[in-house]
This record gives sequence, structure tokens and C-alpha cells, in this order.
Amino acid sequence: MRELRVALIGCGAIGTSVLELLKGDAALQVAAIVVPAEGVAAARQVAPGVRVASSVPAEGIDLVVETAGHAAIEQHVLPALARGTPCVVASVGALSAKGLAEKLEAAAIAGRTQVQLIPGAVGAIDALAAARIGGLDSVRYTGRKPPQAWKGTPAEQGRDLGALSAETVIFEGSAREAALLYPKNANVAATVSLAGLGLDKTLVRLIADPATTENVHTVEAEGAFGSFALTMRNKPLAANPKTSALTVYSAVRALRNRVAALAI
Repeated sequence: MRELRVALIGCGAIGTSVLELLKGDAALQVAAIVVPAEGVAAARQVAPGVRVASSVPAEGIDLVVETAGHAAIEQHVLPALARGTPCVVASVGALSAKGLAEKLEAAAIAGRTQVQLIPGAVGAIDALAAARIGGLDSVRYTGRKPPQAWKGTPAEQGRDLGALSAETVIFEGSAREAALLYPKNANVAATVSLAGLGLDKTLVRLIADPATTENVHTVEAEGAFGSFALTMRNKPLAANPKTSALTVYSAVRALRNRVAALAI
């Protein structure tokens, strides 16, 4: 199998970590990094010798990997899909925006290709998606993170996150509401909902907890298959406490599965 040429959209905390893990991988070549004009110099420092562009090259790319958020999906992923280039999307929370998931699917159909949404920071997505086939009755997601992980979000309204002495529920509602209000923290909620009952029927609870230093994700599901409860305690990404390190590993796994002779 020949080397897979990858265009990486975004060179922030996740994108930079993906680049580092792919160094020396003989089967995967990051052929281009796509960033806004103001990010070009920084991207060239991170990956000298790699082409840096403001859009995905129309030729010489076998796969596009998005790690940059909603705007990047609209600007770069949709056109790439439409011209037939498969894409991997990490910013699944962006799909809470009305109609975006449908746009992705339509673009992939038009280009006769596929867009893959990675599980990111949470496990059991395969079990949840399989359970949906038999019929799901309820899906609940609880996200628990240290207070500093919620800075710069609506959680700061009416409370001092740095002064919390006990766990505090900062949100309860649907996955759609959670992903819209906490887009950088609620990728998991959106992923769980898209695999299961959908954005409006998945229940979400978000907690700021000064007693934890980890990002804790709990998924509970019930249906015709039976029931399960999964709790994951993820270390935050050093460069961005809002993101679990597992998100980076999930993206790299998706890439390596594209070239592996045996994939799981």
C-alpha cells in the first residue's frame, strides 16, 4: 500500500499533537497544513518542510483531517468532500449547528466519498451505535471537569470558577443545547448523541468539580439490547485543558486504520 497523503486542517493544540505522533510514520505523510493567513508562520515553525496553505490542495491529497472547528468544516471539509476527497472530522460538536450534519452527508454523497466522525474522548461509541439498531430507550451523558476547564464559557456567568469548593452543575439539558453553549467542551455530548438518540433526545449534565484534575465522561444507555454504563477518566491535553488527550489518539487511530492491513 502506498503512502497516504494527508491534509491537516488546523495547527492548534490537537493538530500539533497529531503532527508529533505521526512523525516517522512510513505509511502516513502530512502533505499539507491548512490554516488562516495569520497562522501560517506558526505552522511553518511547527512543521518545517510541510506545505502550508489557506485551503485544501485540489490535488495530491488522499485524506483530509479536520481539527479546527465549525468554520473549518464549512470552509474546507464540505468542498473537499464534494470533489471526492474523504474526510475525518474531530470537531463533532460543530454538528449541533442546525443542518450541518445534513450538509456533510450531502457533500459526501455528491463526491461519492465518506466523512468519518471520530469518537474522540469517549469510548463505547461502537456499542451505542450498535444498540441503536435494536432500539434505544434512553441515553445520558455526564461530563465532569476541573473548574479551569470551563473558563471562557457560560459557566462563568454568575459564579467564580476559581472559588468553587464543591462540585457544581453548570448545565443540564439536551445535547444540542450543550454543544451550542459549550462547543469546546461538549464534543463528547454531540458524539454520543449522533451515535445514539440524536441531539435533542440525549440528556446531558455538565459539572465543574474542584476535586478532580481529570476530564471524566460517563455514558449510560438503556434499550432492547440491555443497558451499559461507562466512565472514562481522561487526562487533559497539556496544551488545552478543555480537550482530553484521548481526542488526539482517536484522530491518529482513525488515520492509521486507513492504512493498516488489520484494523479494529
